Amino acid sequence: MRKLWLGPHGLHVEPAQVGDAEVLAAIHAQGFFRGWSREEFADFLQETECTTLVACDPRRQVAGFILVRLIGDEAELLSIAVEPKWRGKRVGQALLRAALDDLLFTNARRMFLEVDERNSAALRLYRSHGFVEVGRRKGYYPRPDGSAATALVMAADLG
Repeated sequence: MRKLWLGPHGLHVEPAQVGDAEVLAAIHAQGFFRGWSREEFADFLQETECTTLVACDPRRQVAGFILVRLIGDEAELLSIAVEPKWRGKRVGQALLRAALDDLLFTNARRMFLEVDERNSAALRLYRSHGFVEVGRRKGYYPRPDGSAATALVMAADLG
């Protein structure tokens, strides 16, 4: 059975392919101070515990992705990133909704994530999908200016 979810603006969400590693690394680098390499994404795409979904157009131009790891009955959102031209167009929402839907077919009962406490757009997205703060990690994220950001640890029950 092929997994496919409808997304906004003619996009759809589907499982990533091993050949997507380079584009995922490029999108990640545009969204994070310390981007992950093509090789790291290639490893994630081959791990059976990880699920990577991409939002893409009919020509399979990738607009964003979400990477989730399953650990027993828990899931961890490792990363979500959207190409700059697609930000603010509900692509992140479509990716998170698809990942949560996909987790319904697993043993996962709770999902965790970490987010920079200053990332208001991400916080709105996560809170709108039932995530609540369960902890804080001070100095967790390095910033380009040498300072460190606090990560909020958030969790949501999956039903």
